[in-house]
Amino acid sequence: MDSPQFTAEPSSNGTVERDFTVGDVPGVLRSPTSGAGRAPLMFDVIIAGCGPTGAMLAAELRLHDVRVLVLEKETEPASFVRIVGLHVRSLELMAMRGLLDRMREHGRRRPAGGFFAAINKPAPQGLDSAHAYLLGIPQPVIVHLLEEHAAQLGAQVRRGGAVVGFEQDDEGVTVELADGAQLRSRYLVGCDGGRSTVRKLLGVGFPGEPSRTETLMGEMEVGVPQEEIAARVTEIGKTEKRFWLRPFGEGSYSVVVPAAGVSDRAEPPTLDDFRRQLRAIAGTDFGVHSPRWLSRFGDATRLAERYRVGRVLLAGDAAHIHPPTGGQGLNLGIQDAFNLGWKLAAQIHGWAPRTLLDTYQAERHPVAAEVLDNTRAQMELHSTEPGPQALRRLLTELMDFDEVNRYLIEKITAIGIRYDFGEGPDLLGRRLRDIDVEQGNLYGLLHRGRGLLLDRTEHLTVGGWSDRVDHLADPTAVLDAPCVLLRPDGHVAWIGDDQRDLDDHLSRWFGKPAS
Repeated sequence: MDSPQFTAEPSSNGTVERDFTVGDVPGVLRSPTSGAGRAPLMFDVIIAGCGPTGAMLAAELRLHDVRVLVLEKETEPASFVRIVGLHVRSLELMAMRGLLDRMREHGRRRPAGGFFAAINKPAPQGLDSAHAYLLGIPQPVIVHLLEEHAAQLGAQVRRGGAVVGFEQDDEGVTVELADGAQLRSRYLVGCDGGRSTVRKLLGVGFPGEPSRTETLMGEMEVGVPQEEIAARVTEIGKTEKRFWLRPFGEGSYSVVVPAAGVSDRAEPPTLDDFRRQLRAIAGTDFGVHSPRWLSRFGDATRLAERYRVGRVLLAGDAAHIHPPTGGQGLNLGIQDAFNLGWKLAAQIHGWAPRTLLDTYQAERHPVAAEVLDNTRAQMELHSTEPGPQALRRLLTELMDFDEVNRYLIEKITAIGIRYDFGEGPDLLGRRLRDIDVEQGNLYGLLHRGRGLLLDRTEHLTVGGWSDRVDHLADPTAVLDAPCVLLRPDGHVAWIGDDQRDLDDHLSRWFGKPAS
């Protein structure tokens, strides 16, 4: 939707952000430090790209009253319907913001197993989550719901707004659009996909490997009976893991088949490309016709060298790309947004500790690196060569051990992530599952995107941090610790029962107490 442009006004809470000098940072485009001749600061944050990552980030920022504009270069939402999966950790994050029920209305629950290299093993018993399943849901629906959520919170979304340039200085970023308009904000975040214009203009390296294989994916109708399709797919699927035809409703099928080679991904495949490859792999084209949408994807694997240069940041596919095996990409971007949103808001409102914004890269870059590695491994296991096939058979046997299966499921679903917060109990740095509390459930208390002290001793206080951290005294909470301090993203920032130690950690994550 189109929205009116903000006029210049002070930061929404009247404070001045604690600024930093960007002049000596490599890759930063400089403009004079004087304000003369510059457009006024219209926004706190401009986000390039209104996919799941950009929309989620906009909503997270609006929870903290940050003035946000989302620029989407496409004039209309995507017309094709691609089903994606929300993994356990993303479902938990949706529950933390009160979005899960809306998502579930449009999705289908599936077991949380069989993700790693499509090795068909059930999910381990007792997975540590109240939402231990996969939610299959059309990607356009996710984007629509998240964009709607952001707009309801007050984010501005402008379609047809392609970023073609920007210049940053010590006070903000001037963003140039394709139509010649210039907008100015305190920060710019590139959530504009794997071919990110923001990342390229920023000059951030994107090392990794180009595509070696390519896969065709589409939705179309078929001309043979379902029984014939099922039998052929079952036989071929014993060795070729990048091949399937699955009923998609209303007579259509989701079709995935290896491409003949690697081509220019800017050009969509044709129906003849599908027919040719189906005949090459299956000996028949199944009479495919009447396509609804056709696309291709490769196995390019790349990770941005930096997630932040001065006042410009990267998130989602703009920061990392990898093959879709395991269904982790969309989830990884949404989780980037949750990590970044409250930290960037804290910087803008002036209470962020000096290094808080730097923890975005420190925490999320290693997570992306691990995802890239596990997708590399999965792609090798998809190979039809004898060596990878032998390794696949061995891993299939190993996954009969609960510890191995659990480890891989926790990796794919992101519930095994532990950020490095220093020495402490194993729970420190991990996300806390949704537990029952006196007021209902834990995640229901995190809808506002604030920190939370869960206090089983009933004698601690958040004191001067009460403007950004909530306090729940609940001796009945089912928790193997006296007290925990949760960040707005649900990760455990402190465990203990000493007020002085708590105050130190409140300062570490939430800055100085209000006077």
